Amino acid sequence: MTTSSIYVFDAYGTLFDVHSAVARHRDAVGANAAQISDLWRVKQLEYTWTRTLMGAYRDFRELTAQALDFAAARHGGIGAGVRKSLLDAYETLDAYPDVKPALAALKASGAQTAILSNGTPDMLASAVASAGIGDLLDATLSIDEVAAYKTVPEAYELVVGQFGCKPREVSFQSSNRWDVAGAVKYGFRGVWINRTGQPGEYADLAPERTLPGLAGLLDAGL
Repeated sequence: MTTSSIYVFDAYGTLFDVHSAVARHRDAVGANAAQISDLWRVKQLEYTWTRTLMGAYRDFRELTAQALDFAAARHGGIGAGVRKSLLDAYETLDAYPDVKPALAALKASGAQTAILSNGTPDMLASAVASAGIGDLLDATLSIDEVAAYKTVPEAYELVVGQFGCKPREVSFQSSNRWDVAGAVKYGFRGVWINRTGQPGEYADLAPERTLPGLAGLLDAGL
């Protein structure tokens, strides 16, 4: 298998910890903090899929706020100040510890690196700057450009347009198994970063590798 020269990463859940926003304000959120965080993420993704199917696009920042409102209401509500703190925190989510070393190793090897995310351009710019990884990325791509969320082919096509490459030249890393399936269907070489030990699914659209994190990505010859 030929090693890829283009490595593309999903952002939320793969590079950035989506639960770190609630974790920073756990005491203010209250006893249901974990449940709110989990449901916030579930509804956020659900809204991206349903709105894409309906052809009724709203950007990721708006859907993130709507998802938080639902999750909070489902678990007793939160104050306006706490809501603002959580949404502000989502702009600068914590990067996983393995992110910067993995990106640095890839860049040192001569590879090109990029993000492909559902996030808006300014959300991604804030997260990248907060994590201090801007100099380790060749591009940060947002599906906002096509106004449709992953897993539509047009989202993954943004990578091919950016780099002028063929799909099989791209190694695509995501912690979301559905995202890997979409990337594989498009023609990318999918790598599932299974950070939480989830069971497999989408067997007909299997990743080329499953890893517990980004460490050793280059060594795996992907």
